[in-house]
Amino acid sequence: MWIDISVPLVAGAPAWPGDTPFEARWTWQQEAGASVNVSAVTHSPHVGTHADAPYHVRRDGEASERLPLDAFIGRCVVVDVTGHSGELRLSALGNLTESVTPERLLLKTGCDVARGAFPESWPWLSVDAVRVLVARGMRLLGVDAPSIDSRESTSLDVHHTLFAGGAFNLENLDLRNVTPGAYELFAAPIAIIGLDAAPVRALLRHA
Repeated sequence: MWIDISVPLVAGAPAWPGDTPFEARWTWQQEAGASVNVSAVTHSPHVGTHADAPYHVRRDGEASERLPLDAFIGRCVVVDVTGHSGELRLSALGNLTESVTPERLLLKTGCDVARGAFPESWPWLSVDAVRVLVARGMRLLGVDAPSIDSRESTSLDVHHTLFAGGAFNLENLDLRNVTPGAYELFAAPIAIIGLDAAPVRALLRHA
């Protein structure tokens, strides 16, 4: 059975302060005499569950259409770090030793927008931890928080480290009803051209 771990796109969905929120309107409606219902939406690709492209943090980085699907589909491990705050060292991930480092790692911080509000802060992996995990074969880092970096970061070092190592990210997951463990992940970014991020419908099922 698949578990939907996506944050829905809906009016009022928490957006990064200052970013473009989700808005929807009707272009045509049958109740107004049209033959069909047709809607239009406006929003930042960072609202709701999404994958950042390297172009998000690097002017010469690849854009959204170059996000590799195989990084977002396959076996993953969910690790619960709720109760932690600030920068996380590798030791916060428990027994993720060199022999069992997952190709895809999802962190459950408990600081998610799925609860209806933008969190004030959240824990994040240190650059050193990310560098070690990528060197050991991690290709995807997913978080339920709004960013893999801290809220205050403007240098976005975790993003840069991840992309420099050929790995990618997912942000704004909904892991509230997911227990730690091994899963299969399907979280393909939509085919959108030339942007800094792409919305994702993220699904898990037990491996």
